[in-house]
Amino acid sequence: MKAIGYTESLEIGNPQSLQDIELAIPQSQGHDLLVKINAIAVNPVDYKIRQCVQPENNQAKVLGWDAVGEVVAVGDKVSLFNVGDQVFYAGDLTRQGANAQYQLVDERIVGRKPSSLTNAEAAAIPLTAITAWEMLFDHLQIQQQSAGNTQKTDEVILVTGAAGGVGSILIQIVKAITGATVIATASRESSKQWVTELGADYVVDHSKPLAPQIESLNIGFVTHVASLNGTDNYLDDYIQVLKPFGKLALIDESQNFDINKLKYKAISTHWELMFTRSMFKTDDMIEQHKLLNQVAKLIDQGHIKTTLGKHLGTINAENLRQAHAELEARSVIGKIVLEGF
Repeated sequence: MKAIGYTESLEIGNPQSLQDIELAIPQSQGHDLLVKINAIAVNPVDYKIRQCVQPENNQAKVLGWDAVGEVVAVGDKVSLFNVGDQVFYAGDLTRQGANAQYQLVDERIVGRKPSSLTNAEAAAIPLTAITAWEMLFDHLQIQQQSAGNTQKTDEVILVTGAAGGVGSILIQIVKAITGATVIATASRESSKQWVTELGADYVVDHSKPLAPQIESLNIGFVTHVASLNGTDNYLDDYIQVLKPFGKLALIDESQNFDINKLKYKAISTHWELMFTRSMFKTDDMIEQHKLLNQVAKLIDQGHIKTTLGKHLGTINAENLRQAHAELEARSVIGKIVLEGF
């Protein structure tokens, strides 16, 4: 089968950083589905792994943790899916990724593809939707309500880096099934327009001090923070605007995070990594199957739209190198998607 991989960590400008390769089609067993890949999305985790993780035993490492495809074979313990089902998922960081014609994935972290979306549109959703959902409801414990019948609450959530992949879906989930007020951060006019269209109630500029801007809104304390990037830069602002006993959740790799600063307001801190359940085969890993199906339902009901930002064409090394380069430049709005081989 065709695949794109790398054998050593190189700068993305090097043509060898990602290469077109041929691999054997894997065989499904146990809870595994063998999925024929139709479309993929590219995330910051892709370039971070490429930069930092050397492949083992001179074997090419395949990246990619967002996929849409068709189930073509199932393992002997599979009970949730059948051959022919259309699925979407983010996969498992410890296994070969989705930048290949076929991929094995545990059924318990797979959802049914939203029927109202194209393959490319659906590929933009899984990783960020899982991250946003777990952050909102597992960690921050935002009050979940019924879509189409939400009642406003006193919850106020600040979302930094809101125009990126996670922020783009997180805002929509908040507006669809909670009563929380959303303060989104964005600095470029295009980013401000994007988050406003997604449902943000207020937009502040993260290139300037956050606390004075938020305080000038006159809406009281922030109760929750979803810190999607730059946590080290904004920590003092978070502490200033958060309500005592507020909650902070983050996904980025902090270098100088001083947790002692959070003590006097008793701010609880939560790390979100959507790969934790699959990496450690947790007892509740099937929750990702359930939440992906819930997200698909919200999409098909019209409450959430795709966060596809740019379609870069077919799945090959050249186009993936371009995707990595754009993500590394941190200039992307929404998600980058590739489709077909």
